[in-house]
Amino acid sequence: MSAYSSAGVPVPYLHRSAGRASVPDPDRASGRARPGEARWYPSPDEERPGGGPGGPGGPGGPTGPVYGGRPGRRGPRPRWGRIGLVAGVAVLVLALLGGAGAWFYARNLDSDLARTDPFAEITGGRPAKTVDGALNILLVGSDSRDPDAPVDTKSQWRADTIIVMHIPADHQEAYLVSIPRDLYVPIPQSAGADCGSGQRAKINAAFAFGGLPLAVRTVECFTDVRIDHVMAIDFAGFKQVTDALGGVDLKVERTITSIHKPYRTFTKGTNHMDGAEALDWIRQRKQFPDGDFARMRHQQEFLRALLDKAASTGTLANPKKLNDFLQSVTAAATVDQGFSLTDMAVQFRNLRGQNLTFVTSPNSGSATINGESVVVSDREKALAMYQAMAKDTMADWVKANQKNGTDGG
Repeated sequence: MSAYSSAGVPVPYLHRSAGRASVPDPDRASGRARPGEARWYPSPDEERPGGGPGGPGGPGGPTGPVYGGRPGRRGPRPRWGRIGLVAGVAVLVLALLGGAGAWFYARNLDSDLARTDPFAEITGGRPAKTVDGALNILLVGSDSRDPDAPVDTKSQWRADTIIVMHIPADHQEAYLVSIPRDLYVPIPQSAGADCGSGQRAKINAAFAFGGLPLAVRTVECFTDVRIDHVMAIDFAGFKQVTDALGGVDLKVERTITSIHKPYRTFTKGTNHMDGAEALDWIRQRKQFPDGDFARMRHQQEFLRALLDKAASTGTLANPKKLNDFLQSVTAAATVDQGFSLTDMAVQFRNLRGQNLTFVTSPNSGSATINGESVVVSDREKALAMYQAMAKDTMADWVKANQKNGTDGG
């Protein structure tokens, strides 16, 4: 059975009973892995977040990663992946699901999304909402050593990628600001504590110390920008979404050998990559002089390539491919309680890949503080950019500051 989008493209209709939310999964409930499902663990070379407070109130807390399993869905899960994917998924799905016929399909996809409430613990002192219609979405990705850890509390999840996606009130474009995971920032003692109550640490430590609630609080304290929604993506979903599109073409600027098994060689030039290869490529950083900044750049390039492929006629005109793509998205994503895919589809149906602008949170580069390597924020430039985000004047800031389309530093 099929519905039709506003462009006349057949869209497979899924009955609500086909969604995860309405069909108990005995394997998940019992903790067993599904047939063929791999359990992912971080590679030995990936360091845990170091330094800073050891959870609410001071040193000695976990130095490991963050994030956890989706509420109500227990059992082994793959680790979380690069958030550049989530940004592309967020924009693309909204663009594809315009039209009355596809609304029913979107509603079923909406019911399939896993949800959490990262705002409940933040009791006061949040930045004000200054522009009606503009949205700020915190996009996160991380790796886990504990697949069953809860998403909303202190756990063993690693915040690997952090992006604030700003959508202006006119809904015609989007700005994606990558925050380096090693950015040295104040981390409050808890999600309900004052912004100045904690100690400084790498921003990804906030996820380890207090899950999504403390992550949201930390980002809001650092940027003074109110976060409206939160999205996170599953690591395995990264591969599945890419494979559902038939792979992507990515530019490799220098020939390198992966530091992860099976030690692939990436040859300089344009490479067609499937999900596993693309995932491996955007994890590489130690072979590049600028380390994590190279990895962020590759994430941004992947996102643009993913959007180009997903918006192609070959995907939109192929019901099976489109359905596989959208199903892999909803299988991978976790969102806040107030997020509505159908509402987003209507509001942001005009967004396309060419409407995205990538920015890196302004910084002064790396430094050694208290014996650890961190990234230092450029206070003046960062303040100006986040003020522009809060006032919904990012277009003016980008015009005045953007050098090459991907670097806001």
